[in-house]
Parts: sequence; structure tokens; C-alpha cells
Amino acid sequence: MTEHPIGVGVIGAGWLGDVHARAWGRLRHHYPELGVRPQLVAVADSVENATATATAKHGYARAYSDWRDLLADDEVDVVSVTAPNALHREIGEAVARAGKHLWIEKPVGLGAADAIAVRDAVAAAGVQATVGFNYRAVPAATELARLVADGAIGTPTHARVRLFSDYAAHPLGLHTWRYSLAAGGHGVLGDLASHAVDLTRFVLGDLARVVAETAVFIPQRPLPDPGAASYGHGIGSAEAEHAVVENEDFVSALARTVDDVLVVIECSRVATGDQNNYGIEVHGTSGLVSWDFRTPGELALSAGTEYANQTTARLLVGPGAGDYGRFQPGAGIAMSYDDTKVIELAGLVRSIKTGTPEGPVLADAVAAARALEAMVESSETMAWVQLHEAKEN
Repeated sequence: MTEHPIGVGVIGAGWLGDVHARAWGRLRHHYPELGVRPQLVAVADSVENATATATAKHGYARAYSDWRDLLADDEVDVVSVTAPNALHREIGEAVARAGKHLWIEKPVGLGAADAIAVRDAVAAAGVQATVGFNYRAVPAATELARLVADGAIGTPTHARVRLFSDYAAHPLGLHTWRYSLAAGGHGVLGDLASHAVDLTRFVLGDLARVVAETAVFIPQRPLPDPGAASYGHGIGSAEAEHAVVENEDFVSALARTVDDVLVVIECSRVATGDQNNYGIEVHGTSGLVSWDFRTPGELALSAGTEYANQTTARLLVGPGAGDYGRFQPGAGIAMSYDDTKVIELAGLVRSIKTGTPEGPVLADAVAAARALEAMVESSETMAWVQLHEAKEN
């Protein structure tokens, strides 16, 4: 098979920039039929040490301190955007205007207006784009969605979706861009709840209305030393100057979908004792199916006609569930976070080749952002907020 080169630029040389670069490097291993040979042309980041490290690790041909120079590079065909949230809109629109395809991390800006602007710029330019809602790419999550859609648990009635993390749990965690409304948006909502909303929509459809409460549990954090990188999760000093945390640590929401399913969504970035505790439980009229990312290849499934005292079985997904077979030969071999990004990327490359959008697209980012804004509004007004009309039974 003849392989065609595709020039890749990555904006942002932090952890997610590293993940994107690894995914580009692995694409041919798992999707050889796509017939592309990714070439890591350039990386851009304002932190010089970050681009130097990324170049040494991944072999970029060029490094830029200004992302605009990367977009002016004629050898770049597709751009990965892993910059801080406040830059997503400006960079995303610029990528589209430059005629380059876009792989952008969620939440695509600070709110729905930003996501809409990037969506419209991509549509106007006629390029393809995908968004980093990678958890829906986990084969077990794909299989869960199929089981629900096929009626394996009857008609869905209620569900719980959670994402608890401890990355911000330390009271001396540094005050970086993540804790500013202007740079990080609404904190845990954009960072974690965006994933929870997307998984809810992927499995159960659009949200009709929501009511929510939010909270800040660590109201102040120490500032980093002058000149230090501002995107990490370092620990500061109690004696350092502190700044006010402007956005939310926690959100709890009750939602009703357009198909009349009640959903509890709960997310925290300060959940001491929990590390990426992410999952979904869906109850139906005749069963239950649930998934936990920490055991990514497993589902708990209860299906039948016994109702009370009905057995719940442990189901190990394998080849035939999503893209599992492209990574492992048999059930019980765990897949990784990085694998999900390769799956996500493959969808983008297929969309570039066919012209048909695939996987999570910018419309999904817009829908998630609108739901998150409704949660913020509800928390302020202490009232339900309408998003869509419910379907008639």
C-alpha cells in the first residue's frame, strides 16, 4: 500500500501535547489501511524548555515559540491544539482560516460562544475537525452505548455519571491559569464535567434541562514563583503570596434527557482519595449496565426478566467491541488512555480522507458547553434551566 505523508503541527508542549504526538506516531501501527504517514513537522509553545524537550523526544523538524509561525508553515497539514482553554478560540479559528485540519482538546474555549466560533470557522473553511472527548472511544464505553441502544436493559430510566479527581486537592496546589475565570473558564465544569456531559449525550442523548449546585472548597492558592511554567500542578509554599480561586472545584447536577431519563452528574477536582474515578451507571426497566474507566475493559451487566435479585455479571469486552481488536487480540487485556487518543485520531484522519465528519465533532463541544453554562446559571438562580424540548412519548 502506498502511504501518503501528512504534515503534523502540535500547539502546546505539555502533557496533552505529548499524548497527541504519541498518537500520531502510533496511527500507522493500528490503522494501516488509512494509508497515511504522519510527519511531525513542528511544535509550538511559549516555554522554550518545553519545545526543546518535545523535539528531543518526538523528533519534530522545527520548534516555534509563537503558534502563528507554526500555522504559516506550509508543510503542516493538520494541527493538534493542546493549549490552555483561553487560547482555544483564537487558535482554533486561525487553524481553520489557514486551511488546516484541526484536532482540538475540549472544552474548546471558555464557553459556548467560543466553541460556536471555532465550529463556524471550520465549516466556513471546509476543513475537518475532531474534539478530545476520548472517553467515548473506549471500546467498553462504545459497547455500553450499544447495549443501551439495543434495549439490553429495557428502557433507560435513570443514570449516574461521575468524574472525581484529586489533581487540585492539595490546599497548597499552585494558582495557575486553571483557577482563573479569564484563562480557565468555569474550572471543574470545563475540565471534567465536559467529559461527563459528553458521555451522557453519547449514551443517552441530549439533555432537556438541568438543575445544579457548584462549590469552591479551596478558596485561595499560592502563586508560583515568577517565571515558572504556569500549566502544571505543582505545590507551593504556605508563606507565598496567595490568589483567589475564581472558578468551581465541584459540581453536582440533576438532568433530564430529551428521552426522559433522569441523570445525576457529579464532578470534583478536589476529591482526596479519588484518582480519575470516572464512570457511568445506567438503569433500565429490566436491567443495569455500568462502566468504570479504572477497569477500562469491563462492564457490569444485569439483563433478564427476574427483576428483583437479578444477577449482575462481569463482562470483559474484547474484539468486536469498538476498535478493541485493533489493539489487543483477546478480552481481558487492558487498553490505555493513550489508546483512546489513537482511536480519536483515526476518526479525524478518516474524515479528512472521506470528507465526512466522524467521532466527536465541534457540534458536540457546543452542546457540552451549553449544558455546562446551564449548570452555572442554575447554580446562581437555584432553578431548572431548559436546554431542549423533551420528545413526546
